[in-house]
Amino acid sequence: MSKGLAQIMKQAQMMQQKMAKLQEDAAQKTAEATVGGGMVTAVVNGKNQLLSLSIKKEAVDPEDVEMLQDLVVAAVNEALTKVQGELSEQMGKITGGLSIPGLF
Repeated sequence: MSKGLAQIMKQAQMMQQKMAKLQEDAAQKTAEATVGGGMVTAVVNGKNQLLSLSIKKEAVDPEDVEMLQDLVVAAVNEALTKVQGELSEQMGKITGGLSIPGLF
């Protein structure tokens, strides 16, 4: 094996180790999003799990359930977008901007 190829293999192995560590750390990463002027707050982790959902009682209107549903969806989606953006940024640092499908 040539020295160049051996160096590439070593770099690939180091990158793989860093990516595995980032995937492990993803569960520890959290993001929070608040919508509706603070009416609904969602907290998610990097594993796309909803950790908590807070709804102020003022947001609960039996005559307008659809609004509350929309607020919950918006809060969760915004929090997921935030945490995935952070993980993608960290992945970009590891891969040097190389996009690897299916990682984050």
